[in-house]
Amino acid sequence: QVQLVESGGGSVQAGGSLRLSCAVSGYTYSGHSMGWFREAPGKEREGVAVIYNGGISTYYADFVKGRFTISQDNAKNTVYLQMDSLKVEDTAMYYCAASRGNFLSLYTRRFDYWGQGTQVTVTS
Repeated sequence: QVQLVESGGGSVQAGGSLRLSCAVSGYTYSGHSMGWFREAPGKEREGVAVIYNGGISTYYADFVKGRFTISQDNAKNTVYLQMDSLKVEDTAMYYCAASRGNFLSLYTRRFDYWGQGTQVTVTS
């Protein structure tokens, strides 16, 4: 059974940093795309970052470029999202997702497995 468990969320002041972790079990994600998504109240879930090609390639949504970094540690079966220079508008529930494919995409429909999410709140 595939399980993705996010952690690392919390409350932080604007300009601060958080590192989210996604522990993966029951699935070998190396060679497949892994993504981070977020959903703010009243808004649709949106893609934040994706890592693919065995962790060699990454892609970011414009609104996080230069501030967030996605990475993976295959030995620990964990995917990370380092979030720096956080803004109030980054406040959302953050989700980790895994795909059975290997691609550059931030479309939610391309991802097959999802975690339960971790809340990130950025205060002014």
